[in-house]
Amino acid sequence: MFDYTNKEKLLEVKNLVVEFGSGKKKFTAIKDVSFDIYKGETFGLVGESGSGKTTIGRAIIRINDVAGGEILYKGERISGKISKEMDRKVIENIQMIFQDPMASLNERAKVDYIVSEGLYNLKKYDNEEHRKKLVEQALLDVGLLPEFASRFPHEFSGGQRQRIGIARCLVMEPELVIADEPISALDVSIRAQVLNLMSELQKKKGLTYLFIAHDLSIVRFISDRVAVIHKGKIVELAKTEKLFDHPLHPYTQALLSAIPHPDPLVERKKVIKVYDPSCHHYETDKPTWVEIEPEHYVLANQEEQERYKEMLTNHASN
Repeated sequence: MFDYTNKEKLLEVKNLVVEFGSGKKKFTAIKDVSFDIYKGETFGLVGESGSGKTTIGRAIIRINDVAGGEILYKGERISGKISKEMDRKVIENIQMIFQDPMASLNERAKVDYIVSEGLYNLKKYDNEEHRKKLVEQALLDVGLLPEFASRFPHEFSGGQRQRIGIARCLVMEPELVIADEPISALDVSIRAQVLNLMSELQKKKGLTYLFIAHDLSIVRFISDRVAVIHKGKIVELAKTEKLFDHPLHPYTQALLSAIPHPDPLVERKKVIKVYDPSCHHYETDKPTWVEIEPEHYVLANQEEQERYKEMLTNHASN
C-alpha cells in the first residue's frame, strides 16, 4: 500500500471545468472538479459511462481544452496557454494508455514505429542503434519479444496490443500515466495479467497512475484512493478500503451494490440500490465539498453532513 506520511503532490486539479460546443449547444461536461494525485500512488477515478472520467484524463494530457480552473504538474500550470518548453515537459512526463487497443494503434505501421513515435517527435535518442535498444527494452518490460517489433498490430491479440500500447507509453519514461479503462476491452483471463503487469511496472519504475474505470472490483484491487464521479461532479473521495467499507453518498452506495459476487448464494440475495438524484434536497440548502472525516471527502449539504457523520459514528461503534 502507498505510504501517505511523506506524500508529495505530483498533480493538482483545481476547480476544473470542461465545456464542449458553444452558444445554445454548449454542454458542460466537467463541473468544478478538484483533486490531487501524490507521487507514487494509484488514484482511481470511477463512474458510469458518460460521467466525465475520460474527459478529465484528456484535459490533463491537453487533448481537451479547459474552460475554467487549472491543472498543475509539480506546482506548474499545464492547462491553457503554456510555453513550448512546458508543452514538451507534459509530453515527456505524462503519458496515456488508451481504452481500445484496436483503435489506438496505427494498423499500417510496424510495432517498431508505433513504440518509437514519441522518441521520433521529441528526438529522445542518440542514434538509430540507441532507439532500437529503447524499443527492445520497452517490449521486454511489458513481456513481449523484441522480434515483435517487425510485425503489424493485426498480427496480435487484444492483450498483446494493449501491451504494445503500454510499451509506447513506457518508452518515454513518464512519471504520471493516465490509464483510461486499459482493460475493459480485454478478455477476463487477460485482464489480471495486464493489471499485474501495471503493478509490477509501477514498483520497478516508480510510476504514478490515474486509473480510470467503471468496474469497482478492479479499482479496489489496484487503487490507493478512489474518487467517484457522477455527471461531471466528484461526489465522494477516500482511501480505497474506507470507501468500500462505508460509502456515504447514495450514488457510491448504488455503484458498490452492483458489484458481482463470486458466491452464487450471496449474489442471489444481494439487493441492488438504484440511485435517484431526487433524494437530495438542494433547492435551499446547497451542497459543498467537505472533509467528513480525515481524508474522506463527500459532496453534501448541511442536513446530509449531519446524517453522514451519524452513519460514521454508528459504524465506528459497531
